[in-house]
Amino acid sequence: MWTPTQYRRVVRGGAWYDLIVTAAFATPWTFAILHGALTSLAQALDLPGELPAFAPAHLLMANLLGSIVCVWSVLRIRDPQPTYGRYDAAGRLLFATWMLYALLHGASAIVWVFLFFELAWGLMQVLPIRGQWLKNDQAPASHAVIGT
Repeated sequence: MWTPTQYRRVVRGGAWYDLIVTAAFATPWTFAILHGALTSLAQALDLPGELPAFAPAHLLMANLLGSIVCVWSVLRIRDPQPTYGRYDAAGRLLFATWMLYALLHGASAIVWVFLFFELAWGLMQVLPIRGQWLKNDQAPASHAVIGT
């Protein structure tokens, strides 16, 4: 169980992780550098799976992902609310699901590293917060307290 202060640190830490890891996805130029580095790493380690070249439509999807994750990260860095942490945990579950799907369908084994961190940050953000209510820090009698 987290204290409210600890949980805010977790939310902010996850946001910093996302910003650092995802910033290179935000532009075609930085993504080209990242893709090259990941491809070289996968080849040097002789990892199974593919990390194919990206067509313009694939690059667009990577850039959209990078852009929105960077914006979402800055919001959580500036205001690490518990509500944002809960939404982020849900997003991480979705990201982890699609990463696992990709791995099961031949994606590069390097994705396992990203999957590990998605699950770790997601788990930390779903743990209960001591004394916090489900919504707006106040709970009517009909709402349950997180962590009880």
